[in-house]
Amino acid sequence: MQLRELKDLVNSTADAAFAVDGTGTIVVWNQAAGALFGLSAKEAVGKSCAQVLQGTDECGAVCSQNCTIQQAVQGHHQVSNFDLQVRTARGRQWCNISVLVAEVAHSTQPYSIHIVRLVDMSKRLEMVVRDFVVTETQLPVEEAKMLISAPRSPTREADLTNREREVLHLLAKGATTRAIAEQLHISRTTVNNHIQHILRKLNAHSRLEAIRRAELAGLI
Repeated sequence: MQLRELKDLVNSTADAAFAVDGTGTIVVWNQAAGALFGLSAKEAVGKSCAQVLQGTDECGAVCSQNCTIQQAVQGHHQVSNFDLQVRTARGRQWCNISVLVAEVAHSTQPYSIHIVRLVDMSKRLEMVVRDFVVTETQLPVEEAKMLISAPRSPTREADLTNREREVLHLLAKGATTRAIAEQLHISRTTVNNHIQHILRKLNAHSRLEAIRRAELAGLI
């Protein structure tokens, strides 16, 4: 695909849409995106996707230099749609985002097209119902999440290895670094390396945050 064709494709949709290059920089921004986010193409193009969207989920900040979606795109993986609370012209709102991976001529890294649709009211209702279920049935929050909706978190796209998933499962059970090393018959240094990879891939800053993100995404 030529870059001109990518621009025509983004501009042809009535939904809010924009394209991002391999560095996470916005290169195309359509009129509907301008209306939703309150930014003109001149203001948005050239900025990082993370800087413009400032996306969060129920675990906190999602948009950063370790963006899970950007990692998936660079790995040429298909990405399922996900929910994200972003900064819009009307304040922070929940949106559902679909991502298309596009190979652009003369680029060594794939581009991605983001199509954004507002789901703020339905998402807020989903969260109210979930909280009601937790309160009235005393179900754990994570079980209530599984009952109310299928996981639609960007963390779902994290490309964890089998060993990293093993480590993450043990962390979720409360295992220490030493206990994980003994159970998997590896060194504590290796366990710590796996944990650092997990934190980066899940865009998390702590073990607890990584566990919460993985649970929200249905990874564990």
